[in-house]
Amino acid sequence: QVQLVESGGGLVQAGGSLRLSCAASGRTVSTYTMGWFRQAPGKEREFVGGMSWSGVSTTYADSVKGRFTISRDNAKNTVSLQMNSLKPEDTAVYYCAARVNMGVATTSTAYAYWGQGTQVTVSS
Repeated sequence: QVQLVESGGGLVQAGGSLRLSCAASGRTVSTYTMGWFRQAPGKEREFVGGMSWSGVSTTYADSVKGRFTISRDNAKNTVSLQMNSLKPEDTAVYYCAARVNMGVATTSTAYAYWGQGTQVTVSS
């Protein structure tokens, strides 16, 4: 079992950048496929991006492709989400999630482990 804790959220102006981190404990992130999701008020949780357990494959939602990048640091047991060119519509609570030894899934129900979320607010 793995425990996940997100950090790095905050308030940023449109066009700015933020870097979210997801720290894992209990198991190494290299044994999990990791996903990032977000949920805005009144909306369903949506897939942002994910990295396979091998680190070879990454997948992004069309809405963030070219702006967001997922990376993993096995030594620190963390997964990061670099967010550039932020837009007001990126405002949401961002969650990291993990699933065991499987490919990236875009549905939240495919992930067994979740962090508590971190708020990202982008002002116009």
